[in-house]
Amino acid sequence: MSSATLEKNSSALADAESSAAHLVTVTFRIRRFNPEISDQAIWEDFQFQIDPKERVLDALHKIKWDLDGTLTFRRSCAHGICGSDAMRINGRNRLACKTLIKDINPHKPITVEPIKGLTVLKDLVVDMEPFFQAYRDVMPFLITTGNEPTRERQQSAEDRKRFDDTTKCILCAACTSSCPVFWNDGQYFGPAAIVGAHRFIFDSRDEGGEQRLEILNDRDGVWRCRTTFNCTEACPRGIEITKAIQEVKRALITRRF
Repeated sequence: MSSATLEKNSSALADAESSAAHLVTVTFRIRRFNPEISDQAIWEDFQFQIDPKERVLDALHKIKWDLDGTLTFRRSCAHGICGSDAMRINGRNRLACKTLIKDINPHKPITVEPIKGLTVLKDLVVDMEPFFQAYRDVMPFLITTGNEPTRERQQSAEDRKRFDDTTKCILCAACTSSCPVFWNDGQYFGPAAIVGAHRFIFDSRDEGGEQRLEILNDRDGVWRCRTTFNCTEACPRGIEITKAIQEVKRALITRRF
């Protein structure tokens, strides 16, 4: 073997050892549920090595690809945009793709379970239909009258700023499934639906504000909010959800928006 080859192999070995030195042994404690096997959920531990700078989603991929292919969870973009991988990590609603392992103490078991308040279908996957139905019920689209415009509807920067915060919602359900009212009564519209309504109620181009306010004036609407701020803390996009809900309440009282 030539000296060049030996040098190349030594360099590769050194790189591998350097990389391994950064790994930590973690224990992921995952709440498993498979209705085809049992109607009871169980906790299952998985122990493996991983770079602490990796994300929880990377760890779940490692478990599924290398340890247990039956593990079931949702994910798509893996960059905090699609919102499909919301789950409870160490007791808090988070996006698995935005949560670094080093930020949740890898030296203790990391618990992962499905978000609360929605029916669990399998492992970390919940039935999102009730959540999306509440969102559809508030008519999350522009409502206008008159003839179809021949050019775009223009809006001032100041008018756009009025509802800018609530345009950031990615429908991950982290806010709604962190709400104690929603846990106890699935009929409550929930924070995400109210945020969706807020985005159009305060849009100067929209003419459906009164309709949406009447929808949210229902007994399962905004008045069910108890202002616990759970939703605001859970939002991975940093939306001031509790503030938006209060603004909708104020609009209902004053009819000014």
